[in-house]
Amino acid sequence: MSRSPIHLVSRFFDVALSRPLDPTERATVALWLEPKLFELFRQQPVADQRHAYRGAQVVVEAGREDLCPAVLMHDVGKRHSGLGVFGRVFATLAAYLGISGGNSFRVHNNHGPIGAKELEKRNADELVVEFAHFHAGERPESIDPETWDLLLMADSPPKPRALLSGR
Repeated sequence: MSRSPIHLVSRFFDVALSRPLDPTERATVALWLEPKLFELFRQQPVADQRHAYRGAQVVVEAGREDLCPAVLMHDVGKRHSGLGVFGRVFATLAAYLGISGGNSFRVHNNHGPIGAKELEKRNADELVVEFAHFHAGERPESIDPETWDLLLMADSPPKPRALLSGR
């Protein structure tokens, strides 16, 4: 597992404290995605939608709006696990400790390849499929290092000021 404990703790709070996208945010996501992908995006849990939206904001601020679909769809495979906040924590800890766990844990911990297959079936762009597949691992040769670094930064976006200040 390539994620640091700090990243994992941060993601726990992201999941636990997530709020649904508002209508303006959903409309923005719809502009960034083809309808066939927007349908999948909407099937993701609220926490994954919020996480993806914040990541998309990072790439837009970097002048790379073309990367929004990859960022928005990279965790789409997680929804098949059916795990809630604590289930995700236990699945991630189990993987970190080398414990396989049940089927839901395996699905959660292999969400990248699972989501990539689903995206491939929907004829998503290669970058979208590749980032979904490999975002928790090593950079595939098909993605240049600068783009990869930006995608990874979007996967760990800075927290909104309101969360940092406690408001």
